[in-house]
Amino acid sequence: MPDFPILPSTKIGALLARYPELEDLLIGLAPPFKKLRNPFLRRGVAKVASIQQAASVGRMPVGELVNRLRAAVGQDAFAVDDAAAQTDSYFSEKPAWFNAANIAASIDERSGDPNKMPITVVLQAAARLRPAEILELITTFLPAPGIGVMKGKGLLVWSVQESPELIRTYVSKPSV
Repeated sequence: MPDFPILPSTKIGALLARYPELEDLLIGLAPPFKKLRNPFLRRGVAKVASIQQAASVGRMPVGELVNRLRAAVGQDAFAVDDAAAQTDSYFSEKPAWFNAANIAASIDERSGDPNKMPITVVLQAAARLRPAEILELITTFLPAPGIGVMKGKGLLVWSVQESPELIRTYVSKPSV
């Protein structure tokens, strides 16, 4: 068993700290991974993003990503059940709490500052929401790590993929 096995749960930051040579491979696998070159975004996102979440962002099977990374450092292939590894469905039916009339603010990642960590901006905006109000986040990629952080803070989150390059994620505070 390697001293640092690469698994779906491995955090990207820990992976790149242990295997810095994997940065170029990882970035080359999917366009959204290019953001890892930005030191500010890398420090924030890489700490919370797992390989499983990165696979969702990069729209690739988690098993393929894990095993490409493992092969690059000489680790044996790892049996990953891609269906089972997706423990949280990012795209689901419209939840009962969603009402488009309650959208109080919208953040469009496409027009934001590329040097700002989007999750920080989103969390600040979400903190200003009143119960039942909704924040709309428009992105060109699935913000899987951010979704995990927001759910961990007790926020309600729902994502809709409108096209391959357009995802809307809605965030709300639960009604009391």
